[in-house]
Amino acid sequence: MKTKDLVLKATGELFGDKDPSAVDRWVSPDFRQHSTLAADGPEGLRALVSSLPADFRYDRARVLADGDLVVLHGVYHGFGAGPLVAYDIFRVADGKLAEHWDVLVPLVEDTVSGRSQTDGPTEVRDPGATEANRTRVSEYAEKVLKGAEYALATDYTSTETYLQHNPEAGDGLDGFGVAAAKWAEQGKNVVYTAIHRVIAEGEFVLVQAEGEFGVPVVYYDLFRLADGKIVEHWDAIQEIPAQLPHGNGLF
Repeated sequence: MKTKDLVLKATGELFGDKDPSAVDRWVSPDFRQHSTLAADGPEGLRALVSSLPADFRYDRARVLADGDLVVLHGVYHGFGAGPLVAYDIFRVADGKLAEHWDVLVPLVEDTVSGRSQTDGPTEVRDPGATEANRTRVSEYAEKVLKGAEYALATDYTSTETYLQHNPEAGDGLDGFGVAAAKWAEQGKNVVYTAIHRVIAEGEFVLVQAEGEFGVPVVYYDLFRLADGKIVEHWDAIQEIPAQLPHGNGLF
């Protein structure tokens, strides 16, 4: 079974069917958890699945596979008071879910761009561009996001089409600049201190990073590229809590 199909099957039984016994079929005995929601190991995941309410559901927007890693992007209903936009990263080993990272942020109905946090293209249509796009976004992440060399932004981002899904930012580099200025006034400067993972399939590339946004945060940035330039952006920014239900950290 392909890695992507395995993760979809496993998560479908775990979070679609809400079946705790799926842990026995799909989860490695040494499963390592990085989520803020669950304790470590298969029993931590079993406890989470067992606690899901009857009205819990997951609406998937897109799925990417890169070697032994699979990314799910979608919306959870039932984890909290309102819907949560989420990125889940699963590592697969020996046909089992072996490790999991995630980020969850509230769904915002009224966005500056008029786009939602998950809408837009979903299917990978340019698989041959994976490695070139991975390289481009890796450079962008190190130089522009982490290195703060903002004068280089147009080397990597289209000046003609830059569709924005961050709920507080408008389209284009100017739209993001306006949002960044407002955040700075609120004491929330966008600072990236470490790039942890760059996961790519076709025209989509996800960057998992950490930094500061007024407080220590996790950054997940999903980019879509066309002709070597970033043309679309989705993201999630979550505060790093002081305590976690495990000792593995968020990365």
